[in-house]
Amino acid sequence: MSVSARPTARVSAEQWTKAFRAVAILEAVSWVGLLIGMFFKWIVRSTDVGVSIFGPIHGAIFIGYVVIAIATARVQRWPLLWTTVLALAASIPPLATIWFERWATRTGRLQPPAQPAAA
Repeated sequence: MSVSARPTARVSAEQWTKAFRAVAILEAVSWVGLLIGMFFKWIVRSTDVGVSIFGPIHGAIFIGYVVIAIATARVQRWPLLWTTVLALAASIPPLATIWFERWATRTGRLQPPAQPAAA
């Protein structure tokens, strides 16, 4: 009897959706923190601590958002040339990931696939 090195549990579409929503919100919040830090660094010219703190945080969350957006696109079977590209483009303007997440939810793109009816 051999033991498989591969885990048998798979991440469900609902779990991907929850993770995508969480990372979309975190990406937007980190953008706000970075923008506030840039305001104090470049406009007020008082300190660059905000940029030093939120720059790396936002960078890591940005990369996480891109990775989870691509994974969610595969799980949700989004069309590459519209929904997937829009999800990735939403990571660039501040707060656009929240807009995309709400739009995708409203239009049914962020719902778990329908389960087949039991016979």
